[in-house]
Parts: sequence; C-alpha cells; structure tokens
Amino acid sequence: MYDSTCGAAASGQCGKAQPDGDGPPPREPPPAPLERDYSGFDIVKATQYGAFGRVKELVEAGWDVNQPDHETVTLLHWAAINNRREIIQYLLSKGAAVDAVGGELQSTPLHWATRQGHLEATVLLVRAGADPTLRDAEGCACLHLAAQFGHTAVVAYLVARGVTPDAPDAAGMTPLMWACWKVSAVDPARLLLTLGASPRPADRSHGNTALHWAILARNTTAVSTLILYGDASLDVPNLRGVTPLAMLQANADSLWVGSKVSDKIKEHSLAANKHNLLRRLTYDKKFRWWCVVVMPFVAFYLTGLVLEMDALYLVKAFMLVSFYVALHFLSNLLFDDDLKNIFPLSVYLATKVWFYITWAVFIAGVVGAGATLLFALSSCALWYSFLRSWRSDPGVIRASRADKLRTIVELSESARGGFEPARFCSACLVRRPLRSKHCSVCNRCVAKFDHHCPWVGNCIGANNHRYFIGFLVSLLVMCAWMIWGAAQYFSAECPAAEPTAPGVVMQWARCNPWLAWVLLNACFHLFWVTVLTGCQLYLVVCLGMTTNEQLNRGRYRHFVARGGRSPFTRGPLHNCAELFGCGCGPLGARPRDWAAAGLADLREPDEAEAEPPEDERLLRDQHYV
Repeated sequence: MYDSTCGAAASGQCGKAQPDGDGPPPREPPPAPLERDYSGFDIVKATQYGAFGRVKELVEAGWDVNQPDHETVTLLHWAAINNRREIIQYLLSKGAAVDAVGGELQSTPLHWATRQGHLEATVLLVRAGADPTLRDAEGCACLHLAAQFGHTAVVAYLVARGVTPDAPDAAGMTPLMWACWKVSAVDPARLLLTLGASPRPADRSHGNTALHWAILARNTTAVSTLILYGDASLDVPNLRGVTPLAMLQANADSLWVGSKVSDKIKEHSLAANKHNLLRRLTYDKKFRWWCVVVMPFVAFYLTGLVLEMDALYLVKAFMLVSFYVALHFLSNLLFDDDLKNIFPLSVYLATKVWFYITWAVFIAGVVGAGATLLFALSSCALWYSFLRSWRSDPGVIRASRADKLRTIVELSESARGGFEPARFCSACLVRRPLRSKHCSVCNRCVAKFDHHCPWVGNCIGANNHRYFIGFLVSLLVMCAWMIWGAAQYFSAECPAAEPTAPGVVMQWARCNPWLAWVLLNACFHLFWVTVLTGCQLYLVVCLGMTTNEQLNRGRYRHFVARGGRSPFTRGPLHNCAELFGCGCGPLGARPRDWAAAGLADLREPDEAEAEPPEDERLLRDQHYV
C-alpha cells in the first residue's frame, strides 16, 4: 500500500511544516556547492585546476616552484595559461622565475598568458618584471602573439607598458601585420594605429606591408581601416613587384572589397589619368566637395524657374520629377558617406540664402523698413546661434598620448580590470565620463552627448546644446517672419478673387510662383523645426535627459534602476537654468564639467557624506566618480 509518510519523505517534505491553504511551499536555500577533493592531485594538476590550497600545501612541504615537468614547463607556465591569479601571486612570492623558458615553443609564462588573452595574468607577470620583448622558438614576442589572436586589451596594455608597437618578429612581421592577416575584427588593428603603429614597414620574407597582408586575407575590415583611417600607401611594391593597388584592382568586383575602398581605388587610379577629364573630376575630392555645396543652391533656383514657366502644371511636374531623378543619380555618383553627411548643411544654407534674396527683392518694399529691420535682427540671432552650434567644440573629450597610455595601465591594473564599453572608449582610448558617447560620424567622444545634427554639421553636447536650442528658436522666428512677409506681399499684390483656401493658394501660385515656392519651404521648415524644438525642450527641461539617453535608456543601468527616469533631473525650472547657464538664488545653475562628471553631481550638497544607494554606488564605480 501507499505509505503517506514515505511519500512525503520522497517528495522532500517529510518532517517539515506544510503551509496553510493552497499557496506555494516556502523556498528553501540552495544547497551548498560540493567542494572537490584535490588531495590526490599532484602539483601540476593542482596548478592547472586552480587548487590553491593543494599547491600551497605541496610547496610548503618542500616542492621547488622552479622545477619543470617532463615537458620543461614550470608551474608558473601552467598558472599563467589558466589565468590562476592567486597561484601566480603565490608562486612569484616564493621565488618563481618570471622569465623561465619551457615547452615546445620555448616560451615564457608571459607568452602563454598573452597567447590566451589573459589580461590579469599578463598584468601580474609584467609587474613582477617579466620581459615582454623575449621571443619564442617561432620568433614571436608577446605583442605579436596578442595581435595574432585578437586580444585587444592585452595589446593595449603591453604598448602602454612601453613595448614598441612596430617591433618586428624574427621574420620582420609587425603586430599590425599579424592583426591584419589573422583578425577580421576592427581591433586590434585600429588600436595599434591609434597607438602609433605605422602601416608602412614591410616584412623580410615577402616584402609585404600590413595592407598586402590584409588583402591576401581578404580582410574587409582591416583593408578599410588601413586605407580610410591608417593612411596606408597603395603604391608600395612587395618583393614580387606587386602593389596593394594592383591586388585590389584584380579583386575590384569582389564583395569583400567594399564600396568605400572601391571609391578610394578609383580616385587613386584616375588621379594620374590625364586623358579622361570627366572621370578625373568624378573622383576629385575638391570637385565633389564643391558639388555638395553648390548643388542645393542650384536645385532650389532651378525649381523656382520651372514653376515660373508658362506651361501646363503636368508638364512642370514631369520636368521637376525628371530633374530630381537626375539629381539623385548624380548625387549617388559623386557623393560618398562623408560628403552625404554635409549635404543637409548645404541644403540649410541654400534655403536661407534664397530666403534673404526673396525678402530683399519682393517683400521688403511691401512691409517697409521697420519689418525688414526686425527680420534682419532675428537673422542675426539665428546666425550667431548657428555658428556657435556649427563651429564650437561640443564637448570633445581630449587626451594626450601619455594620458591614453596611463588610462590603459590604470584600467588594466585596477581591481575591476578590463575595458568595458561603459568605462572605456576603444576608438578614442579615453575613459567614458558619465553621459558621454562616441559619435560614429565625427569619430570622437562627446561629453553629455545629445545627437549628431546634420543640419549644423556638428555634434550637440555639453558645450553647444544651449546654442542649438537658440538656433532652433531663432529659425522658428525667421520662418514665421518669412511666412508673414509673404502673406503681406500676396495680400497687397495678388488679392484673391475667391475667398476659399484653395482659391487663395491657386491665386498666389499663379501670381508669383517663385514666392509661393519660397513660402512652401518656409512652411515646411516651420513644421519640422517646431516639432524638433518641442521634443528637445520636453526632453531636456521636463525629463532632464538627452536624446541619446531617451533612445538608449534601456542600455544604461542608472536609468533602468529608476524605471527609465533620469537621475539627472532637478525639476523643469532647475533643468532650464542649467541648460542655459542662468538663474539666481535657488534657481541658480550648478556648474558641472560633464567631460569629467560623475555621480557626485546627482546628489544634493547635504547628501554628499551619505552612503549612496546600491545603484548609485554601482554607477559611481563604473564611471570613476
């Protein structure tokens, strides 16, 4: 028969009080993990498995820490390859030879640690005096091994510790060559270039540069990095007389080459071609830049001319569609990604210039000198705020080479260790202050990053956000003045026969098509600038966050810890005073250096000595407050 007592015991509930009702039983603490018995391990196996107690027991019993095994490998080798930090420290304290050579490749413990990418073990060995320039049986030093296997953090630490980034191995291969040949990711090749590695040296066996090796490996990322950012030469021949340009031209139709590299190849090839002027102009940098600047001015003017033609509306529409299709084709032919980034700025400048010309030609004589003066004053405010938004420093986080190397060493040797993206920018090699972000367009880190604005051709950050808000407000005022002036002109010069809205619009379009075209642009600008201004003011003043934080708040732990709310808000009035750097008394703005800001700025002065909550302590540690 079924025994209820045994059934209870089998289900794990025997001898325990049962909860009343139908609720779930109380949760029991998880069982303690079973401790493995290492007493039967020899010292090599104990070192490999990280059994520190067993290692210490055997060493204290008289084992020589420098005695190699049958493969001539020392205990420090095994501890390094397995990243056994506690054992490494103990062995070093007992006199382990830090540069002992062993194994099939005649490597040091530091070779083994760097090959595996163990940053902690590398730091312990280097600080103990290990020589990173020693070569193994294959002629590779530690930096070459770290570059071969893509261990970016180890590469950064070794260079920061004084290893020359261009040091060749026995065959003349530099770390950059190995990275381009073996690693398909952007780092460590980009890191080496940032730290001063040159793409120009050639190896002794083949005469190949880093770019040769990247092309041979069909390493798209490395090829793009070297050509677009590393200033690698396309004309250096190897020992067989083959240049990188010839190798790329032979693979021009391959997908791995990439569109940007293809454009660079064509630009380089056609630069010396004196027989095809049109193709030379197509890839001439200055010519294409001027096309980007001039095209919006011409397009705006030609559109107005077409609208003023005495032709059917269907014919005008066909001409405009054909014109803009040709314009689209021409822009794709001439513009690369860098030029496309400045195209919106050219559109903005062209539109405003034609606004001024239209006001001077058509509107000024109707509205009088007073209104024209006010329009000019609003334009002065617009251009002041625009120039400050466009040309001023948005808050770029700068660091000298010495500062970058010091940061790498400090992060590597810190208690937390490592280069988490939230703490370190691998592109700029700087600490990430609170609220900063790396801009992919400008390729720089910006303090209190809001967004990259194509209309002003600059990032919006801590130093120019207030000017950007002023630019939007001034642009609103100017567009409103333009619409008012156009309406005054049409009311005086083109009275509508029909009082209905469609009748008025048609009458204005027939009376002065150019001014109607300008009015349409002013209305469009007024709409999107109003939306953008409202969003900016709502985010910054009401919510106390930037556009970047609003879009990515799920990725920031200090926002997640507050349910998506901003930890930086002090209320609308204080937020507004801080944005514009004004106010007095209780509304006075607290000066903050967001290029070095931390969590201390989030607390009121009387809270400075109090222990911060757990999420704030985490944030403070993460951002080095």
